[in-house]
Amino acid sequence: MIDVLPADAAADPASTIRRFDEGVPTLDVRDLGAARGDGVFETIGVVGGYPQALDAHLSRLASSAALLDLPAPNAAQWRHAISIAAVSLPADRQGGLKVVITRGVDGGVPTGWIVATPAEGDFAERETGIRVVTLDRGYTSDVAERAPWLLAGAKTLSYAVNMAAIREARRRGADDVIFVSSDGYVMEAPTSTVILLFGDRIVTPRTDIGILPGTSQLSVFEFAHSRGLRTEAALLMASELTAADAAWLVSSVRLAAPITSVDGVEVPVDAELTRAMNAALLARQN
Repeated sequence: MIDVLPADAAADPASTIRRFDEGVPTLDVRDLGAARGDGVFETIGVVGGYPQALDAHLSRLASSAALLDLPAPNAAQWRHAISIAAVSLPADRQGGLKVVITRGVDGGVPTGWIVATPAEGDFAERETGIRVVTLDRGYTSDVAERAPWLLAGAKTLSYAVNMAAIREARRRGADDVIFVSSDGYVMEAPTSTVILLFGDRIVTPRTDIGILPGTSQLSVFEFAHSRGLRTEAALLMASELTAADAAWLVSSVRLAAPITSVDGVEVPVDAELTRAMNAALLARQN
């Protein structure tokens, strides 16, 4: 674990970073991130010691922090800490970094840390695919504009609802969830972005309906352009999930997992495109 101390722009990044061995207690139980979920985070994929899509992750971290009225992250400090954490992982397999900023102990200063974790398993779902169910997110697609205090566009530590949704999916015999707004629009998965293929067009839901911008989705769109595919962010009705020529959930560590069924209805799988997409994601640089 890497502990990142508060620092101003003039601070030497190396002087603000402490490394802890696994099992050493580091978090104050009064920290509002642990007690109330009052904080933000990013999960960054690591391949061969290289943190992927770092610019996009740091940009989203800063955006999430601003939505929670947290101080803007010191980019140089976090880049330095992330580079230390990334090279601590085995170079022969994928890994992930959880980058966290919380409000800290009430009345104190923000807390920051990074946990580096080697990936478990071989991500068989990239080949075998995943089954999803749709679940009502509980609000309409104008939530970000109508109720910004719900923090719909921030990647916060308050993930209890997302984890409950995944447990519900498993109770229904599925692997994952796609949230749908109460007025019927496709949103996102608890830990992934939705991407659909229609002919020569790759489509993802618009982020102004209260969802996170996907860092891996940006990379998928770059890959799509290299293949001569058109890309679009659009409003998508839930019924379009099963009308697609192929569909994926995309995230930073799992990468692109093809969707094989939605609410029990089979969805076509483009195995060749999926393999090419994952190869591009594994090879990406900033």
